[in-house]
Amino acid sequence: MLDLKYLRTNWDKVKHIVELRGESVDIDELKQLDHQRRQLVKECDTKRAELNHLTREIGKLKREGRDDPKLIETARQLSAEISHLEERLRSIEAKFMHLLLWIPNIVHASVPLDEPKILREVGKPFEHKFDGLDHFTFAEQLGMIDFVRGAKIAGSNFPLYIGWGARLERALINYMLDFHVKRGFKEVFTPFVANRQSMIGTGQLPKLEDDMYHIEREDFFLNPTAEVTVANLHREEMLPEEKLPLRYVAYTACFRREAGSYGRGTRGLKRVHQFNKVELFSFAHPEHSYEELEFLLNEAEEVIKSLGLRYRVVLLPIHELGFAAAKTYDIEVWAPVSREWLEVSSVSNCEAFQARRAKIKFRTKHRTDYVHTLNASGVATPRTFIAILETYQNPDGSLTVPEVLRPYLDGKKRIP
Repeated sequence: MLDLKYLRTNWDKVKHIVELRGESVDIDELKQLDHQRRQLVKECDTKRAELNHLTREIGKLKREGRDDPKLIETARQLSAEISHLEERLRSIEAKFMHLLLWIPNIVHASVPLDEPKILREVGKPFEHKFDGLDHFTFAEQLGMIDFVRGAKIAGSNFPLYIGWGARLERALINYMLDFHVKRGFKEVFTPFVANRQSMIGTGQLPKLEDDMYHIEREDFFLNPTAEVTVANLHREEMLPEEKLPLRYVAYTACFRREAGSYGRGTRGLKRVHQFNKVELFSFAHPEHSYEELEFLLNEAEEVIKSLGLRYRVVLLPIHELGFAAAKTYDIEVWAPVSREWLEVSSVSNCEAFQARRAKIKFRTKHRTDYVHTLNASGVATPRTFIAILETYQNPDGSLTVPEVLRPYLDGKKRIP
C-alpha cells in the first residue's frame, strides 16, 4: 500500500505508474474520494467542537439550577448531524481503502520501461550431441513422474512424483533448506493456508483472488507462496532496529490456479497447480534494502551454480513486475532439450509496500518507520527439476545425479 502523503503529492505520477503497469484502478475517483473524506473529517471535527462547547454550556446551566430547552434541542440536532456525517465518512473511507488496495507499488528508478534486461549469463547454453528426451518423456520413461495418475487423483496439472522422482524432489528441497540455513537464514515451517488478512498484507488480495484456491467455510486460502506466510510472521509488530535484517528460509507446497490455456508447450512440470518451493525472505532496514536485494539474488544464484545448471539473470521491465514489487530479478535456467530458458526464481524488493499493509515497523531511538520486505525463490523445484532431467540425462537413458544431491540419495550417482 502506498503512503498517503506520497499519494496526495504525486497523483499524476501514480496515475502514470498504474497505466504503465496495466492496472485499471481509477486514480481520479480515488483522488475525489480522498478530497471528500478530508472535507468530512474537517466538518465532523468542527461540529464536534461546537457540540462540546454546547455540552459545557448546558452542564454549567444545570449546575446553576437552570435549563435552556432551545440549547438542548440545538445540541440534539448537532449530535444527529454528526452521526449522519460519520456514517457518510465510514462509507467513503471503505470505498477509498478498497480502491487504495488496488494500486500497485511504485517502481524503482532502475527498472526498464519496455524490455527485460539480461544482466549476465553463467555457463553457455548447450545441446546434447545425442537425441535427448524432453523432461516429460524422460521422467515417464524412468518412472519418476506419473502425470496420468496425478490427474486421476486431483485433476490436470497436479504432478505425482514416484520412486526416484519423489526422492529426487525431496532431495532438492532438503538440500536447498540446508544450504540456506548454513548461510545464516532461520528456518521456519509455516501453515500451508493463510487467512484473508495475511493475503491482503502481501498484496495477493484483492487483485489475485481469482488465481487462488479458496476454502470458503473458514475464508482461508491455500498458500500461493511462502512469501505470504513468512511475511506475516511479524504482522502488526514493532521490530528492534538492531535485529535487522531478519532473514528466513521456508519450504512450502504452493497452490495456484494459473488460469489460462495449456498445450504441448506447457505440459509436464512447466505449468502446474501445485509445486514445491524453498523461499527466502528478509525484513530489512530501508537504508540497506537494495544491498539486501543483491544479497538475496546471490543466494539464489549460488544454489543454481551448485547444481551445475546454466542460467541467466534478467532485470524485469515495469509491466512484468509483480503487484507488490518495486524491482525484480528473474533467474532462468537453460533446458537443453527443450532449448529454452525457464524461470526458477524471482528476487524482489517490495520496499515498504507490504509492511505498510501488514503494519510491520521498526523502532529507532528517535522514530518508528516501516521495514522493507524482500523475497526470493531459493528456488522453486518444478523447472529446476526439468533442467536437471534435461541437463544430466545420458545417451543410455540414465540420469546422472548432481553431485550436491548425492548425499540426500544414499550416495547414488545414477538413476536408475
